[in-house]
Amino acid sequence: MKITIRKANREDYSVILDLIKELALFERAPEKVINTVERMNEEDQYFEALVAEKDDGEIAGMALYFFAYYTWVGKSLYLDDLIVKEKYRGNKIGTKLLEEIMDIAKKTKCKRVRWQVLDWNTPAIDFYKAYGADLDGEWINCDVEGF
Repeated sequence: MKITIRKANREDYSVILDLIKELALFERAPEKVINTVERMNEEDQYFEALVAEKDDGEIAGMALYFFAYYTWVGKSLYLDDLIVKEKYRGNKIGTKLLEEIMDIAKKTKCKRVRWQVLDWNTPAIDFYKAYGADLDGEWINCDVEGF
């Protein structure tokens, strides 16, 4: 299977949203997804995405990210979601997406790439550890929603 990693465009947003919903279902929180394609179109200056496209045009996975600034290190890339459709896992698509994310971070002179993983998602944890990621179990997420 030939996979091409490319920048996402607006025509990809509906598939990206489907992948986000698939991830939310896997993470046992499908009700948390309130995003829409319309909102993504309105807010696309705040994020970027990569898609993993098969040679037949089907999108097999994606990585959505944005740039952030962390006071301790400076400019950083935050990887919000990386997902590969279940039927295509095990084909190194996640690795290709993550490598492209790291390449973007290097090219844009980021000092850090950061993301989160659920503590029970052992396949992802193993994948990230094998990649050399430092998993920090010390920090706790803080969210305020509903604005």
